[in-house]
Amino acid sequence: MPDNDTKRLSRLTAILTQLQTKRLITATSLAAKFGVSIRTIYRDIKALEQSGIPILTEEGKGYSLMEGYRLPPVSFTETEANALITAEKLVAHNKDISFVKEFSAAIEKIKAVLRHTAKDNAELLANRMIVSRGEATDNFSSHISNLQLALTNFNLTEITYQKENATETSKRLIEPFALLSSQGNWLLLAYCRMRKEFRFFRLDRIKQLMILPDKFKPHNMTLQEYFDRTSNNS
Repeated sequence: MPDNDTKRLSRLTAILTQLQTKRLITATSLAAKFGVSIRTIYRDIKALEQSGIPILTEEGKGYSLMEGYRLPPVSFTETEANALITAEKLVAHNKDISFVKEFSAAIEKIKAVLRHTAKDNAELLANRMIVSRGEATDNFSSHISNLQLALTNFNLTEITYQKENATETSKRLIEPFALLSSQGNWLLLAYCRMRKEFRFFRLDRIKQLMILPDKFKPHNMTLQEYFDRTSNNS
């Protein structure tokens, strides 16, 4: 498929999503969002109408879907579903209880349209994440999304890790188990094959990360059971 056709198909799908999520949307706002001309949006809307989508035009106001018409459920990728689970954990600390309640209700509706495998992985991730309230820091990381995938799909992961107050790095082969946010820092709890024990790794100190195709055997315990075991051993 030519690149222009691929871009247009992607844009048409995105316009459908916009129509599904908004009561009314203008050609001007769509043109600005997708970086195209208003004339292009007019052609896109016409193409959607010709394909059987019942789009209503309100002169001087914008476009909307016919009342009662429902598009097929939106298909989420696993990384998108994981991002929503993470957002739910972060929102849980909002001080407005009504907002938290409504956001959680929205997330439950989104989970309902996930494929069975994605649902199972989303549930696993939700049980393997803890987000505590804390002040934000200047420490940045770009590894959360990849580690979430490795965690829920049981992929061995190779990291290049830099210890605190050290310049040298070391390579570790790990089995991701849980993600925690503490005092503004993201931490990975993983079984380190070099140390042969569970270790915490700060995500901002992971300099390189590679998800391997090799699978590891899931650890037969919950996150709470891990904390119980470590407290009993201390």
